[in-house]
Parts: sequence; structure tokens; C-alpha cells
Amino acid sequence: MQLLSHLLEFPAPETTHASGIIAIGGDLSEKRLLLAYENGIFPWFEDGEPITWWCPEWRMVLLLDTYKPSKSLRNILNRNKFTVTFNTAFKEVITHCQQAKREGQQGTWITDDMMNAYTTLHESGKSTSVEVWLEDELVGGLYGVDLGRIFCGESMFSKVSNASKIALHFLVGYLKEHNYLLLDGQVYNEHLDNLGFIEIHRDDFLKILHVANSKN
Repeated sequence: MQLLSHLLEFPAPETTHASGIIAIGGDLSEKRLLLAYENGIFPWFEDGEPITWWCPEWRMVLLLDTYKPSKSLRNILNRNKFTVTFNTAFKEVITHCQQAKREGQQGTWITDDMMNAYTTLHESGKSTSVEVWLEDELVGGLYGVDLGRIFCGESMFSKVSNASKIALHFLVGYLKEHNYLLLDGQVYNEHLDNLGFIEIHRDDFLKILHVANSKN
């Protein structure tokens, strides 16, 4: 695991530690974050820990052409109870994601510094939020980093049942319409598995990422 200096660079993916950690340190500047995502790397750490950068061997992704909403979700969508927007309440979405209680997790990896960093990315058009509204209340949503042909999902939340699934459904529709290659979910969790995400090897993910970068 390499200790990063002030230089704007990351080690090669093949140097990644078996844990999935590729580097420690550096900063959360806009340029470093974008460089990280363009190379298949993302930050993940909790308050009080050093900035830790990951490039895991197995990557959780959603292949857009294979996505199919469940019958129960289709029924919910057909009721037209919810309104979905893009990029109208980014700060509120990331705040809800930070505050969401997650099973088996005591703290949150969305530190205040992380919130500020991704808000800066949003202001420059590189981070996107999807909001789900029930009447005038924000009840679900997600946010992530938009690389142009790859969308890197960061976090989602639900205050009512299925709200994050609705946000994902509309995001997938947008990504398909604009010819994105895939949706990156980073690492395995049961919720993503239930939504249709699969694990692919780092080498395969980086090949797709290279194609996406070359076409931007």
C-alpha cells in the first residue's frame, strides 16, 4: 500500500494489496478524485481514519442491458405515487445518505470532508443525484460520480419502502438512453445483489473503464 504525497498520481492497479487497498493519504481534491475514478479507484474510510483508496479485485457492477425491475417495483411505478428528479437536491441526498443507519455499520464513511468533496464535484457537473419525492417530501435517492460512459454509484437511502429502488430504476433508464456502458457499485453487498448487480474481476472492469475513457 503506497503512501500518497502531494503529487497527483496513483500506483498501478496490479500493486493493490490483497485487502483491496491501493494507497493511503493524499487529499480529496476534485482533480485527485476524478483521477482516482478514471483509474478504477475510490476512497472509502471512516471518521478518524486516514484517507484510504481502494481498487478491489472483484467489482460489483450492473450491466445495464440485464437490468429488469421486479414485478413488485413495476406495480409501485404504475401507481405514480412518486416524483423523481435529477440534481435538484444534491446536498439533501448526500446528507440523508450520511445519516442513514445501516446494518452492521456503527459509523459512516461519508464524513463531512467527503460530503464537501462530492458537493464540489457536483457543482462542476461531475457528481449526480437522483431524488425521489412523495408529495413534497424527499423520501429516497442516490448519488454518484459521472464519468460520461460509466456511472460510479456512491450511496443511496430510503425513508419509505422501495424509494432507493425507484431512484435506481430511473437512473438506469437515463444511463441506457445516453449509451453508458455500466453502473459501478464498487463492492459486494446483499442489497446490490438483490438489485441485479454482479461481481466482475478488476481486470475486466478496468478494460471497460479504458474503453469508456477513450470514447469521452
